[in-house]
Amino acid sequence: MLDDDYIKELYSGKRRKKIRILRAYLQRAEQLFRAKRFDLLWIEKEIFPWLPAWGEILLDALSVPYVVDYDDAIFHNYDLHPNRLVRFCLGTKIDQIMRRAAVVVVGNDYLGDRARRAGAKRVEYLPTVVDLERYQVVPKPREAPFTIGWIGSPATAPYLQCLQPALSEVCKNGKARVVLVGSGPVELTGVPVTVLPWSEDSEVEAIQSFDVGLMPLPDEPWERGKCGYKLIQYMACCLPVIASPVGVNKQIVEQGVNGFLARDTADWVTALNELRDNAQLREAMGRAGRCKVEKQYCVQVTAPRLVELLHNAAVR
Repeated sequence: MLDDDYIKELYSGKRRKKIRILRAYLQRAEQLFRAKRFDLLWIEKEIFPWLPAWGEILLDALSVPYVVDYDDAIFHNYDLHPNRLVRFCLGTKIDQIMRRAAVVVVGNDYLGDRARRAGAKRVEYLPTVVDLERYQVVPKPREAPFTIGWIGSPATAPYLQCLQPALSEVCKNGKARVVLVGSGPVELTGVPVTVLPWSEDSEVEAIQSFDVGLMPLPDEPWERGKCGYKLIQYMACCLPVIASPVGVNKQIVEQGVNGFLARDTADWVTALNELRDNAQLREAMGRAGRCKVEKQYCVQVTAPRLVELLHNAAVR
């Protein structure tokens, strides 16, 4: 719904302009009144964030079928909100949207379970994917320092704090460095950190400079709904990965094959040290990860499935 300028403001940490958000809502309302022209609509999560499901209810009343897609547990924005009024007014909003959809597309089982409990007519699993044409495998200079990498946004950067003890241990005596893409300013005591700005044009090149990609997460409701996109990005670049065993991470990461699942600081230190000291292991895990992306997590594989799904939803 929001434009590229809004995304740039978000990643830069700048204050978002309210007029831009208001304009986006008005444009969305205008589009909604033209919905009858279409055979099928694709909705990303919800029509009007932080408002009731009026748009989706209108589509249902007009008999305009829609497919709704979820790659985050955004229902927890509402049903677990600290404000009682938000929970009362919007706590079941996403369930209402799911129930009226022709198809609910989900990126993991946690989201699929919620859709089924909401009474969705049809639930389809499509993983988060990358375009292999963008993610080329490039050789890394062997003399380069061992680089521990992470990509994300200022909103997800706080997840890195739990890694401070492990990263400090692994990086001591100059044995490794940490590169963060899109995090904004981050303070990790005792850790040599380089922060790079995120952009769509440069993100792949930044990931290609890593030796290992990280995805730490707490085991909490919102995080169980995440779809592991950064893991898939790392693996597409032929990198081994280390992740918390939360949600879909447990399906993407095969322990000892394409990476490691780390439950605590000791696990993170062991995994990082092993990958730092064993280039052959890094290469083998990286190849295994790339192979998995080519088979399961790329647009080249999922696009035909999506086309068929949309066709079937439109003709019903």
